[in-house]
Amino acid sequence: MTGFHGEYQSTIDAKGRFLVPGSLKKQLAEGETRFIVSRGFEKCLTLYPINSWQKILDKISQLNDFDPKVRQFRRQFLGGATEVEMDSAGRLLIPPTLREFALPGKEIVLAAALDRFEIWDASSYKQLFEDFSADEFSNLAQEVMSGINKKD
Repeated sequence: MTGFHGEYQSTIDAKGRFLVPGSLKKQLAEGETRFIVSRGFEKCLTLYPINSWQKILDKISQLNDFDPKVRQFRRQFLGGATEVEMDSAGRLLIPPTLREFALPGKEIVLAAALDRFEIWDASSYKQLFEDFSADEFSNLAQEVMSGINKKD
């Protein structure tokens, strides 16, 4: 697999669950039902398939415990990370503390981010694009992608 793609809308029910859209499920490895949900870098959540999460943990475990920045990063990044499992109906439960952190509404967007998905409050996600002009996106793309070698 080369990475996840797409944006998917869903709704959080009264118990804090959402139905994983079928087109998103098709992108998962066969039998993939376990995930880690955690706080994202922005005001969103991040949903990692267990295999993607393990690769990140392997890297984090190599960081220097004696560096206070490493300890702070681990607290921020790992705090709240919770394992969730898709139920037989294809739903995932978002823990209350994580819903309070990033999902004030019931409507959500799951946005692909290569080996994970970001879970955004739908109105916040829409605002990201409304606040970012085409010129700003073009400049950002040029800056970020300038280090990538061109492939012929």
